[in-house]
Amino acid sequence: MLELNQRDIQLGKKAGTKEDAIENIALDLVTKGLVEVGYGKGMLEREAQNATYLGNGIAIPHGTTDTRGLVKETGVQIHHFAEGVDWGDGNTVYLAIGIAAKSDEHLGILKQLTHVLSADGVEEALKNAKSQDDVLAVLRGDNQKGLLFDASVITLDFPATDLVSMAAVCAGKLKNAGAVGQGYVSELVSQQPMHVGQGLWLVSSAAEVKQTALSFISAQTPFMDGDQQVKGLLAVAATGTEYVDVLNNLSGLLFANKASEIFADNADAVIKALTEARQEGLSKVFKIKNAHGLHARPGAMLVSVAKKFDAQIWVANLNGEGKQVNAKSLMKVIALGVKQGHELEFTADGADADKAIEAIGEAIASGLGEG
Repeated sequence: MLELNQRDIQLGKKAGTKEDAIENIALDLVTKGLVEVGYGKGMLEREAQNATYLGNGIAIPHGTTDTRGLVKETGVQIHHFAEGVDWGDGNTVYLAIGIAAKSDEHLGILKQLTHVLSADGVEEALKNAKSQDDVLAVLRGDNQKGLLFDASVITLDFPATDLVSMAAVCAGKLKNAGAVGQGYVSELVSQQPMHVGQGLWLVSSAAEVKQTALSFISAQTPFMDGDQQVKGLLAVAATGTEYVDVLNNLSGLLFANKASEIFADNADAVIKALTEARQEGLSKVFKIKNAHGLHARPGAMLVSVAKKFDAQIWVANLNGEGKQVNAKSLMKVIALGVKQGHELEFTADGADADKAIEAIGEAIASGLGEG
């Protein structure tokens, strides 16, 4: 897989426009012997077709399918712009990763960047990077711990008779795991949890949170709090947005009246129910025929089609992990690692779900902008 390393990074670069930045990157790709002269023209053409800005101050300029023949060797050239470059639409780029790829090797880089593009503080960290090591640390996510939600923070069949004791157990588990401090514990036990339905309650706090985390506890015997049943409690420790997908999955389970899946008899089943919940709705499977799969351009076109509709739309790569992701998120779609011949299952839920599925099918059939 194509990897990013120190020798690919040049610091202290400046450019008046994104076209200047792309041309300079193309020249370095030529100098490194990765591409032939003329590849830069393809990079500019690609940019004109669809902006390569990904988010969090990062862009990935690369050539068109017509210029793949000018690639001698797959590789990258990374330029760091401490002062930033206007990439259009109000976006500023601090790191441009110029890609020379003979086929779909660049999908590996996009997958590596997925966690970076959804994290907080990345743009500022790139802007202030002083060395190649600083840049690589940001791209690797060295300072991003991700979401903590494993067996160590799950308590099943707890002999509880009130929500306060359940919240205290969840908070204690998160503190023992190093995700929160005492301030979180104090605030959590002083709150009144919210009943979200079907016996499940939710409580959250951002006080003294060191790592975004979730903790779950189920009652040995369900009991009543007021006129609502208590079967379990989910506690959220929020310092980033990594927990949002879990709450979206939870909403889907509640909407489908399937919260019972959360009250499982083992921790792994609880985690799976909350992190891999299948969404309900109108579904259809389409096969991707693009020669190089869903790289940036066809991926962006697919997402743009999905965004035209009000319906919630999810997609799963049946030839990959099979996990559903938001079809309106470019990075989540690209991270599916879709190659030619892979089958994608789209699920849409909403008033215009049928029209959304039909439009997506037509877009895929037409080649997603690649004929």
